[in-house]
Amino acid sequence: MSAFEFFFSFYGLLLGLSVAELVGGFARLLHERHRVQFGWLTPLLALFVALDLATFWNQAWMFFRGAPFNPALLLVGLVIAATFYVAASVTFPRVNAEGAATRIDLDQHFWVHRRLVFGCVLAANAMVWVLLGLLALWDAEWAAIWSPRLAIGVCIFAFGTATAAFAPSRKVVAAALLVVLAYTLWNMLRAGTMLIASGAWSPALGGG
Repeated sequence: MSAFEFFFSFYGLLLGLSVAELVGGFARLLHERHRVQFGWLTPLLALFVALDLATFWNQAWMFFRGAPFNPALLLVGLVIAATFYVAASVTFPRVNAEGAATRIDLDQHFWVHRRLVFGCVLAANAMVWVLLGLLALWDAEWAAIWSPRLAIGVCIFAFGTATAAFAPSRKVVAAALLVVLAYTLWNMLRAGTMLIASGAWSPALGGG
């Protein structure tokens, strides 16, 4: 087992729990959909958190695959993934049978918890940016990663997420959510275009 495989068995497990919490929360709402007022803010927030989780999984491969084994890296991974878990676990409201007569308003839930969710997402990303910054100071190859496009993307994401978390105006918050979601979707679309352009992948032959 390589150092990265050992690290990712731990880091990936924690990120996987965040995905399970997010999907499980949505599934529980569907189960109780007769008493849920869905709205559009919380579903879009959940989509944003899910896409950013996928991005973190990709970043783990890009940034940690060459890292040596070290307990400090496990601690960094724990803090980052745990922060994301908090965001994922709060994105959807808790649903239980005891409150079967209670209506669940997802837009209201968004306004009550948006600071915590956006704040945790921003904090988790900021920890990765700080780590990359420290690596860039140490090694010129890491410094080359900080292209103008990446720097602009970090600024868009950081400003948009902070605005969505802390702006007092509801219209500004909704606009910021749409901006960061559109930016994240654009990155996914760009990645999909690159995959198609590369010829995707060949089917596995033999075996069985």
